[in-house]
Amino acid sequence: MPRSGVTPNRPQHRRCVSRLRLRDQVKHVLLERIVDGTDASGERIVEIRVAQELGVSQAPAREALRELELMRVVECAPFRGARVRGARPEEIVEIYPVRAALEEVAAREAAPRLAGLAEPLAQEVESMRAAAAADDVRRFVSHDVAFHRVLVLASGNRTLADIWEGLHVDLRTRLTLTERLGPLADVAEVHVPLLEAVQAGEGRRAGRLLRAHIEGFGRALAQGLAHPLVEGRDA
Repeated sequence: MPRSGVTPNRPQHRRCVSRLRLRDQVKHVLLERIVDGTDASGERIVEIRVAQELGVSQAPAREALRELELMRVVECAPFRGARVRGARPEEIVEIYPVRAALEEVAAREAAPRLAGLAEPLAQEVESMRAAAAADDVRRFVSHDVAFHRVLVLASGNRTLADIWEGLHVDLRTRLTLTERLGPLADVAEVHVPLLEAVQAGEGRRAGRLLRAHIEGFGRALAQGLAHPLVEGRDA
């Protein structure tokens, strides 16, 4: 006979997991719409309409909107629902000093681990080049963020990785690069010196390069430059 409190809860656990997956899927769809401009700043997002369009119940749609509110992507008001929240320039810029500090540590720790084993980074650079040649911003950002994620995860610091993921780097990068502050090809090439430092296992150099890379882009963005210095371009 099964122990009380274990077996009876399993169906409920399955429902919770299923709902969490649905929530993440709904959140992903809504983020895509916001980033590509389908849902513009100020546009209302109706929970029941989202649920109907995506064929889900209102619960995962509601939870997805709550997460987007925490990310400051939408704003919710009682009896008025959710609206797309326009990202103010200062809100996008303020992430870069935080990213710079985190990723400097990540690169410094990851480089010795990836010395001679940096092929995943090289592949992401090649994918960035291909996306730049095709002028595919969405694909470019995907590989750009993946490059940085490889370094963060290779650092072996789970706390750092959790904080980095919480910054929603992919979303912020998409919002930034869609402004087209400069050629995507230049953004791809700025990763090459960093790749070389990691391949050589030079942690301090990799950390310095990555910090300068991110901070420079943040400064250029803050100044509203149309064509920032190549050293400053980031993802």
